[in-house]
Amino acid sequence: MRADRLVATLLLMQARGRVTAGELASELEISVATARRDLEALSSAGIPVYPRPGRGGGWSLLGGSRTDLSGLNSSEARALFLLIGPAASVNPEAKSALRKLVRALPETFRADAEAAADAVVIDPTRWGARDPEPSGLVDLLQDAVVRRRRVRLTYAAWNREPTERLVDPWGMAEKNNVWYLIGGTDAGQRTYRVDRVTAVSVTDDAAERPHDFELGTAWDRVVGEIEEQRSGVWALVVVDSAWVPTLRKQFGRQFVIDDEVDSGRTRVRVAASTAGVLARQIAGWGAHAEVLEPESVIAELATIGAQLVAKYGD
Repeated sequence: MRADRLVATLLLMQARGRVTAGELASELEISVATARRDLEALSSAGIPVYPRPGRGGGWSLLGGSRTDLSGLNSSEARALFLLIGPAASVNPEAKSALRKLVRALPETFRADAEAAADAVVIDPTRWGARDPEPSGLVDLLQDAVVRRRRVRLTYAAWNREPTERLVDPWGMAEKNNVWYLIGGTDAGQRTYRVDRVTAVSVTDDAAERPHDFELGTAWDRVVGEIEEQRSGVWALVVVDSAWVPTLRKQFGRQFVIDDEVDSGRTRVRVAASTAGVLARQIAGWGAHAEVLEPESVIAELATIGAQLVAKYGD
């Protein structure tokens, strides 16, 4: 994961004081371009990582050969742990590295840093092809999660008029560049898509968070519930093997390879919430996709085909 590399990059810079993108690429077995992007990502996130051009130059942490993080200020510490924290939920080495970094911070910053490390989870598994621009409210909500401040949201669900919600923000998750806020309300735990939040007001009231709340576990439950809703109907489809990667990208988790039919054809299973929704998603493939079952999806495709012929047949 990228967050693992960022942790390793910071630890390497602590040990050496200054590194070049080439040295970093060699140590972490990545390309020089990837190493340079990681260094630039740390710098743009507000973490004091600076380039020094010219002979004998490179990238330095805190402007010099420091072996600790005592030069970080509070906002820089939060930015650092927001950036690298998600790796700790899935990688034991990253979790160990984070503990070392926390101990290297000034004591007054540690609580905020730990809160930031636990504020975000990144889900690398796609749900589909959608990859929109992130909402401009993400940073504001992340800050409210870290500072444990209650927020007032104006939220526009896809099938309802916008309403105002008072939420205790517990954590955030990112998937396909779509951000979700998980929080507590008077009605219990709720999940909000951030791109449907039209306004945010951070209050001065302290947010309440259950002592046993674990963001990764909570997000897994949310994903499980959504998967169940999205996978109401599965279809068995035969496609040219060359199209399998594109179909997997389109359907994300609702895609499973069933078997190879012959040298150039693959049988796959895809799913959606209803037969009608699934048929509309498959219809765009035309003759490239042959649905074998169920009959409900085949009937929906026949209806779509008849409608298209009636409109465009001439």
